[in-house]
Amino acid sequence: MLVYNSRTGETSQEREIRVPLEHEVAWVRLRQPEPKKVKQVLEDVFGCHPLMVEDAIKLNQRPKLDRYKSNMFLTLFAVERSQLKLQEIGMVVGLNYVVTISQDNIPFLDELETELLHKEGMMDHSSEVLYRIVDRCVDEYSETVNHFEDQVEQLERQVYRNPFVQVTHEIFRHKRRLHRLRKVFVDEKAILGVLTHQELPYISQDKDVYFVDVYDHISRVVDSIDLFRESLSGLLELQMAMKSDRMNEIMKTLTVISCFFLPLTFIVGLYGMNFHIIPELDWPYGYLYVWVLMVAVSAGLYWFFKRKKWL
Repeated sequence: MLVYNSRTGETSQEREIRVPLEHEVAWVRLRQPEPKKVKQVLEDVFGCHPLMVEDAIKLNQRPKLDRYKSNMFLTLFAVERSQLKLQEIGMVVGLNYVVTISQDNIPFLDELETELLHKEGMMDHSSEVLYRIVDRCVDEYSETVNHFEDQVEQLERQVYRNPFVQVTHEIFRHKRRLHRLRKVFVDEKAILGVLTHQELPYISQDKDVYFVDVYDHISRVVDSIDLFRESLSGLLELQMAMKSDRMNEIMKTLTVISCFFLPLTFIVGLYGMNFHIIPELDWPYGYLYVWVLMVAVSAGLYWFFKRKKWL
């Protein structure tokens, strides 16, 4: 539990969880807590509503914001970048306290806790703590989007180098991940819209501009995800088009070769018939004549194809 004393301007860490005094602001962080622990802190210490306690214990829902008489409950998600795993964070925000509940190890919360403990003036209001948590979440989203951008560029280079490369499975896997992330980010964008456009007693008025900035960042993240989804769909269509174009070129080449050999096969078949009387059969220059005829036919076909710009 971090406690900021507005009279001394100092931040201290305490083991025992308690209700902060009027001149104090507290951040209570519950990491992988047991249900009994959550119920004790929220219900017995801070007097939270039973529905809020139930939501904080379950932590298995989409991003939401519930307002109660003396506090509010909201859930956000952090993103574990290596596996793109969503990590839920439940937050109870009151006038001078913030309680966070998470079942996963979230590194940026550890960093934020250390930063708040060693830097003065960063916990002067509960909305300040809320802002810094939300801002770190959205920063993680931006890093995730940058990761996806690199992945999409890599897929594009692979398709350009080889239209027949097997990337369909990977593209659909990325699209499923983006779809899952987008649903969460859109809900969180709506929550931030509520925080910026409604006057809440737990949000300091001078902090509104900071939440507006975070809202702008998450809006850009959602727009980027939409762009990447379109890019992945376009990449599939591009690969199909390049495959079709390549197949058309192959079929064109085979057709041209067949067109060259078709009349030659006819000539050879004609003179290979087993009849006793055939014109030029006893002619001494018959063999040379057939070769000249086949070469002339091939040259004529080549000239015709070039004139039609088929070659």
